[in-house]
Amino acid sequence: MLKGLAITPPVIGRISIGRLVEKAGKRLPEKDDQFTLTTQVQQRGEWVLHPLNETLRKATSGKLRAIPVRFLFNDPGLNLRAEYSLFDHGTGRPVCVGNGETCRRAGDAGIEELPCPSPDGCAFGRAGNCKPYGRLNVAIGDEDELGSFIFRTTSYNSIRTLAARLHYFSAVSGNLLACLQLELKLRGKSTTQSYRTPIYYVDLAVRSGSTLEDSIVQAQELDARRQAAGFNQAALDAAARAGFANGAFEDSPDERAAVVEEFYPEDTARSDAEGGGTTDTPPTLRDKLERKAVLLGGKAA
Repeated sequence: MLKGLAITPPVIGRISIGRLVEKAGKRLPEKDDQFTLTTQVQQRGEWVLHPLNETLRKATSGKLRAIPVRFLFNDPGLNLRAEYSLFDHGTGRPVCVGNGETCRRAGDAGIEELPCPSPDGCAFGRAGNCKPYGRLNVAIGDEDELGSFIFRTTSYNSIRTLAARLHYFSAVSGNLLACLQLELKLRGKSTTQSYRTPIYYVDLAVRSGSTLEDSIVQAQELDARRQAAGFNQAALDAAARAGFANGAFEDSPDERAAVVEEFYPEDTARSDAEGGGTTDTPPTLRDKLERKAVLLGGKAA
């Protein structure tokens, strides 16, 4: 295994709740109120839709706001990784990645380990648009047992909610998270920071038409069948844990430019990775004045 290269779950597609659009000659994230599943291939600047996108849409009467999923690992922290991250917009390379206690920062002397006071308490982070960055891997369908779709986000709401749900489902099922039949759900909320307009975030729930008790019973049955077949879930979790630990930064070099463009645009520091939605970051005085000027038909100074 190459040292310094993070070995991550194989990805066969992407999950997003937004897209990049061109405005005034710049490609900027734009929010959406539904899920979209794409491949990892781009054509003319657009991600090519995954065949499962149409399949799932045919199964619902409205917008795609729920996706049936399962997880590869029993350990919640392997399915969802979230860190404070700062990227270099010129190169797309990660500059600093931390967990609120310690960080790994790339500099002229190499990668250093330093204290991480979180973005609000870090002058280096505030100057460079450091913010939470989460990656969730889920399996959809039965085409590839160990392949996954990745959902990337910089939303506090999504990261906080998904982390809580994963730990709760793991606890109540007796550490059978990889055997539970669950679904990703898109939820909306309004806050003072969003000026009471809806913002959307991703949640995790028991699949529609089922109960938590039924899901746990089914998970126990699946776990028994897997053990009888020789499926070693503990070894799979251990292999994934070692793979993540093999590199300082998770995203591969060929992904970083796309990540920065979609989730860390320089001119929209407050936009949400889930398609340009509002983050939980409070607006500045200038933000408020500009919005008030727009509402009054004028222009902020």
